[in-house]
Amino acid sequence: MQEFFDRPDPVPGHGEVLIRVDVAGVNPMDHVLRSALIPGLDSGRPFPRVLGMEAAGTVLALGEGVDGLAVGDPVFGFALTGGGTYAETTVLSALNTARIPVGLSATVAATLPVAGTTAVDALDQLGLPTGATVMVNGVGGGVGLLVARLAVQRELRVIGTGSSTKREPAEAIGVRFIDYITEDVAAAARELVPEGFDGIVDLVGGASLRTIAPLAKDPRNVIAVSDMSVSDIGGRFVERRLDRENLERAARLALDGVLTPTITAIHPLADAPAALAAIENGHISGKAVIKVA
Repeated sequence: MQEFFDRPDPVPGHGEVLIRVDVAGVNPMDHVLRSALIPGLDSGRPFPRVLGMEAAGTVLALGEGVDGLAVGDPVFGFALTGGGTYAETTVLSALNTARIPVGLSATVAATLPVAGTTAVDALDQLGLPTGATVMVNGVGGGVGLLVARLAVQRELRVIGTGSSTKREPAEAIGVRFIDYITEDVAAAARELVPEGFDGIVDLVGGASLRTIAPLAKDPRNVIAVSDMSVSDIGGRFVERRLDRENLERAARLALDGVLTPTITAIHPLADAPAALAAIENGHISGKAVIKVA
């Protein structure tokens, strides 16, 4: 059950910052957390819990041992200690928080901790050369579109899979799109890339992952973002870098127009349950955010 409740402002502990939340990102992991499908996720705090794992806002207070940030700084980062971001205030680990550079909006910055850095990490892990072919399985979501944008910028040939509603935004950034509802994905992909893919970034998991994994030339170049069982078929789970340096890198790429998210829904905090339901049901292309302040 989801409901709103009042709570006092959290107190930042050692190495933490208290922020006023301006914008919170909405991610599939939020409903996984709510459903308690992964025990211990996000510090394993008991319910009732505030959901949300990424935010942009303004520093209100510093805990002990915080370097490189000051009260009043506009910042963005991960809420990894259980504070949640669907709230007016929250605490972030300072090591997983960075300043928002001049010229970057809080709305865009709020999408970068999860989706932006995941895209960077997945493609860095593949390390494909210019001209290589990469499949993005589940290209229409917030992470998938960013993976595709970054891959196109790196001069990779990108083939993406998704439902028909995801076709237009994917093709707009240069993706050759395969509709998994109306097409046989494996057959269509083999026709496009008969020699096999140099790399695959999977954002779907499950049976879909096992359908497309054999299309890779080397199973080690199948990188899964959500399904850790990828190792059972010889692939690898994405290696995440959640530190300030990677956040700053993602912000620079966003300023350069390379990692610009496709934001298709901006919800007020009162509509947070509807925003989460849309993500959970797969009814949204691109990225959704919650405008708190």
